Amino acid sequence: MSLHAVVVPTFLQTLKGLSGVLTKAEAHCEAKKITPEALLTARLFPDMHPLTRQVQMASDFAAKSCARLAGVDVPAYPDDEKTFAELQKRIATATSFVKGISEKQFEGAATREITITAGTRTLNFNGASYLASFGLPNFFFHATTAYDILRHNGVEVGKRDFLGM
Repeated sequence: MSLHAVVVPTFLQTLKGLSGVLTKAEAHCEAKKITPEALLTARLFPDMHPLTRQVQMASDFAAKSCARLAGVDVPAYPDDEKTFAELQKRIATATSFVKGISEKQFEGAATREITITAGTRTLNFNGASYLASFGLPNFFFHATTAYDILRHNGVEVGKRDFLGM
């Protein structure tokens, strides 16, 4: 099985789930007469990022991980989303980018050298270790945290929603 066959469907399925839970969150706001900002700015704890940032970061990790593994330019998106519609567009942009990465571009991805800056640190990986120890864990951390923020705030979502099923 190729790395592309594992990575791309994994990101796409969870991005679909993330989009679905945001749809349910927006409907929840309408049904309960809650201002959308109440959920969009919600956090699990004061020192954690709010829902909006969690969605931005999950989208970024999907697109940027695929770019790094494919050896193409890493996309940059402004982090200016403030509405559910804008977050949905962000997810759609990341989804489109991920879908556009071909299996041929992933050739050699497992051994491709990847260097990233994380805060003040420079991290060096080969593609396989980048994906296993950085790209996927960070993607799932932010996607799960977004889901958890919504569930904690009463949005009726479950595992199937998260899984995009």
